[in-house]
Amino acid sequence: MIYSTEHALEHLRHYLPSQASLKDFIHHNTLHGFQDRDFHQACFEGAEVFGYSTYLSLDEYRALYASGRIREDILIDRIRHSLAQRPPNGLGSTHPTKVEINQWLEKALYHSTTYVYQGRLGGFRQGWKDVLHMNLNKAVHPKLLRMVSAYLDQGISTWKFPFVEASLLDNLRQLDRSTGGAIFGKRRAHHILHNQQTTLEDLLGLLVGDPRYFEAYLWDQQWEHPGWSGMVATLEFQQSALLDTRKISLHDWVFLECLLEIDALDQKFVKGWEPLSNLVTPPFPRLFDGLAASDEWFLLKCWQEAYEWTYYHQVLNKLAANQVADPSPKGTSSLEYQALFCIDDREHSLRRHLEGIIPSCSTYGTPGFFGVAFFFRPEHGQFLTKCCPFPVQPSHVIFETERKTRAVRDYSMESHRQSLLRGMLSSGLLSLRSTARLISNLIRPSPTPVMSDSGAHMDADSLLEIEFKGEYFQGLQRGFSVEEMAARVAQTLKSIGLTSPFAPLVYVIGHGASSVNNPYYAGYDCGACCGRPGSVNARILAMMANRSDVRQLLEEGHGIQVPEATRFVAGLHDTTLDKVVFYDTATLQDPDTWEKHLVFVQRFQEALRMNKLERTARFDNIDPAWSDSKKIEAIRQRAYAFYEPRPEWNHTDNALVLIGSSRLYRGLHWDKRPFINNYDYKQDLDGHYLLSILSAAIPVCGGINLEYYFSRVDSHRLGAGTKLPHNVVGLFAVNNGVDGDLRPGLPSQMVEIHEPIRLLYVVEHHPKVVQRLLNTNPNLAQWVYNGWVWLAVHDPTDGQFYLAMTQDTDFLTLTPQ
Repeated sequence: MIYSTEHALEHLRHYLPSQASLKDFIHHNTLHGFQDRDFHQACFEGAEVFGYSTYLSLDEYRALYASGRIREDILIDRIRHSLAQRPPNGLGSTHPTKVEINQWLEKALYHSTTYVYQGRLGGFRQGWKDVLHMNLNKAVHPKLLRMVSAYLDQGISTWKFPFVEASLLDNLRQLDRSTGGAIFGKRRAHHILHNQQTTLEDLLGLLVGDPRYFEAYLWDQQWEHPGWSGMVATLEFQQSALLDTRKISLHDWVFLECLLEIDALDQKFVKGWEPLSNLVTPPFPRLFDGLAASDEWFLLKCWQEAYEWTYYHQVLNKLAANQVADPSPKGTSSLEYQALFCIDDREHSLRRHLEGIIPSCSTYGTPGFFGVAFFFRPEHGQFLTKCCPFPVQPSHVIFETERKTRAVRDYSMESHRQSLLRGMLSSGLLSLRSTARLISNLIRPSPTPVMSDSGAHMDADSLLEIEFKGEYFQGLQRGFSVEEMAARVAQTLKSIGLTSPFAPLVYVIGHGASSVNNPYYAGYDCGACCGRPGSVNARILAMMANRSDVRQLLEEGHGIQVPEATRFVAGLHDTTLDKVVFYDTATLQDPDTWEKHLVFVQRFQEALRMNKLERTARFDNIDPAWSDSKKIEAIRQRAYAFYEPRPEWNHTDNALVLIGSSRLYRGLHWDKRPFINNYDYKQDLDGHYLLSILSAAIPVCGGINLEYYFSRVDSHRLGAGTKLPHNVVGLFAVNNGVDGDLRPGLPSQMVEIHEPIRLLYVVEHHPKVVQRLLNTNPNLAQWVYNGWVWLAVHDPTDGQFYLAMTQDTDFLTLTPQ
C-alpha cells in the first residue's frame, strides 16, 4: 500500500475544529466534518469515534418529560416514525405494531444504561506510555505550543518572532542557526530540520515504523490538541483570520511536532529506541469501520426529536392561530416610521416593544450587514476589517476620515512600560492606581478604556468615503459607484418586500455589544458583519439611500420610487446595555421631520427600557421584586463589570427562523427564540430573493444554532468549558491555564440555560417553489435533507404547513398538535 501524507492530512483536516480567531469568532456547525451524513448518524459517529457527547443524557430527557417539556404523545409519535424509518438492530418493521411501540416507550422511560463515551482515538500512541513509560505529551506540548503561539502572536508577547515573514519551519531554521542549535536537545533533530529533503514520511518512519499505521498515529497525535490543530488548519487557508498574517500549514505543524517527539525520545533513550509499531501489537481498527448503533442510540434519537417537536408544535399552533386571527396590517396613511433591524434573535423583542409603543411604525428584519459588503479602514487604524459575512470576500473598501475623537488608551497597556527603566519607575506608581480602579469597578462597575465598546468601531461624527472616484487601495475599490449603490439598496429593500409605501423616516439599525474582560466579545456582535458592530453598514446603506442619484436609478432600473421627503437614518443598538445612538441626524433639516425624529427617539428609549426589563427575567441574580430602576442598573453593570462572565445571554435558546411577511408572526411573543427575516413572496413568485435569503440564513443561523447545541451537550470537548480559567493566547484564541489546548466552541456561561434543539425554519411561500430551490442547490439541500435543520413551508394559498423530508419525496403535510 502506498501511503500519502497529503491524503492523510486532508482527511484529518476535514474533522478538526474550524473555529476562526477571536476577532472574527464566526459561529459554525461544530460537526462540519460529518455534514454529508444524516444528523443522527453524525451524532452517533461523533460519539463512537471521538468520544463526543452529542445528545443530552437519558436522565436529562426523562427530567424534561417529567416536567412536561416533552409530551408523551409526541414521544410515541417519534418512536413510531423512527421504527418505520430504520428499525434498530434489525428489530421491528416499517409498520410497527402498538406492542412494539409500547415496548420501546417502556425502554425510553425506564431503561437503565451504562454507556460511556470513550471514542476510538489514542489507543495506538498510548503505547509510548504503556511500553516505554514515556509521556510524549508532557515532554513535547509545552515547547510546541509556546513556539507556535509566539510565531502567531498578534500583539501580546513582548518579544516578537524575528522572522515572521517566512513560514513556520523556515523561521525555526533561521532561529536555530542564530541560537547555535539551542532549539533541540540532540543533534539529530537539528540536522533533520536543516535537511530540507527530509519528508514527513521520513519522520513518521522513525516514530511509527510500519507505514500502515502512519495515519492512525497522526489521528492519535493531533487529537491530543484538536483546538491547536484546528486553528492551524484554518489559518492555512484563511490567513486573513489574523490581522498580522502568518504563513503556517498543517503539514509544518505536524512536521514540527514529530520532530520534537523524536528529539524527546532521543534525549530520554540515549542508547536508541524502536518505532512504535515494533512495540505495540497491531492491528488497530480503522476509525469509521464496524460501527454498530445500540438500543440506547435509538432511544436518544427518539427523545431528541420528541424534545424538538414538542416545541415545534407549539410554534405551529401559534402561527396557525395567528393566521386565523389575521390582524389587519397598518394603514398606509398612518405610517410614520419604518425600521430595518438585523434578523438577530435579540432584536425581535425590541421590535415588538417598538411597534407596541408606536402603532404607526413597521419593523423589518434583514441580515445585519444590510447587503453592503466591504472592508473598513477606520481613521488611525492599521488594518482593514471585514464588515460582511465571513465567507464573502469583498472587493470594496470604505475609509473613515475626520474622526473627531481618538480612542482612550490605558497607560498600563502602553508598550514603553515594558522597557526596564520605565517599567521599574512606573510599575510601583501604577499598581496603587490599578488596585484602586479594580476595587472601584467591583463596587460600581463603569466604562474603562480596555473594554469592548460597540460604539468605538466608528466615530459617530466622522465622515465615510462611500463614493468611488477611480481610486484603489491594496487591489480594492475605494467606495461604490452610483450604479453599485443603487443595486445594493434595491437588493436589500426588495428582499424584505419594502418597495412601497415609504414612511417619512426609515431607520436602519445595526447592532453590537459592549463588555469587559470577555474574550468572546466578537461572538456578541453582529455575525453578518464578521463579528463586528453593524454601525458602519447601517450608516452606509442610509447614506446610499438618501442620495438623489441613487434614488433616480432605483426608480429607472429597479422600479422602486422613494419619495423625495423620505429620509433614511442609521443607528446602532447596543444589545448588552440596551442603548442606541443615531448617525448623521444633522441632515434632517426639515422642521417637521426633525420633530418626528425626536418623537421616535423618545419612544425608542421607552422600548429599550421595556426590553431591559424583559431581559432581567433570565438572570438569576436579578430579583423580580426589585424596582425597575434597580433592575435597569443591574443590566448596565453587567456590561461594565470585570467579574461578570455573562454580560448578556446572546443567542441562548435560539430555535426558530421565520422567513415571511409580518402577518406570519405579528403580535406573538417568542421569548427571544427566533431569527426573523422579513420577506414578501408576492413580490418574488419565482423565489429569486428567497434563494439569496436561504443561502445566508441556513448556514449562518444554522451554524449559530449547532454551535450552541453541541457546546451545550458537550461543554468539555465541543464547547469551551467555563470562562474562569481561560487565558487569551496571542490575541487570537483562548486556552485553559498556560499550556492547555485552544478551546473550540462556546463557554458554559453562554449556553448553560440553552435548550439544545435544532432550528425550525418556517418559510412563507408555495411548497413547490421552495422544493425547487432546495433541489437545485446541493449545499442547502444537505442542510435540510440531512436533518441538520428542519424546514417547514407555510403555503399562503391554503394556510397549511408542509415539512421538507427527503429530496425524492414531496413535502409532508403538517398538522399542528
